[in-house]
Amino acid sequence: MRKLQSQGVHHITLVGADRQTSIDFWEGVLGMPFIFEQPNLDRASESHLYFDPGDGRLITVFTNDDRKPDPTRTSTDMGCVHHIAFSVSRVSFLQAVERLDERKIKHSGVKDRGFMDSIYFEDPLGLLVELASYRFEPPHGFAHADVLMEAHKIRVQRNEYAIAEIHLADAIEALTARSRPTLSPDREPKNPY
Repeated sequence: MRKLQSQGVHHITLVGADRQTSIDFWEGVLGMPFIFEQPNLDRASESHLYFDPGDGRLITVFTNDDRKPDPTRTSTDMGCVHHIAFSVSRVSFLQAVERLDERKIKHSGVKDRGFMDSIYFEDPLGLLVELASYRFEPPHGFAHADVLMEAHKIRVQRNEYAIAEIHLADAIEALTARSRPTLSPDREPKNPY
């Protein structure tokens, strides 16, 4: 038996209400360019809108102008989507509360997640959306997931509750030491003063 190896999220498709509500939210609030539209090839009564979430991949929405937005919270039963998270730069994240407030969009305020900060709010159809901003940049040649995996190992070894900034800093140092050679015979921390 062999795996079907994933290489990233290709797209996520959501069931929307009317076309304009989707455009106004995904592009008008979250800044995702509306890149193309075609019929839903499995249901001719619906349109299929495509948005670029910032990495060239896709968020797509099935719309039908006969459907009206219902802000009731989407189901969080087993097998359902709890929330969808989007990465934002630190400078954008620092503006998020103000920009949500100016639209009168209720939100969670900033949540400290140890390795990132988050803000949660609902789209016009009750889907919980998270804006997430990492507190670190991975060393050259590594991904955020590499740093998080290394930080997890450090946290578990130290028997600590959740990943914190100290684990991230130590993980970045460890990854750099393993991936970057040095001419020094001793890489241990020093105090030259």
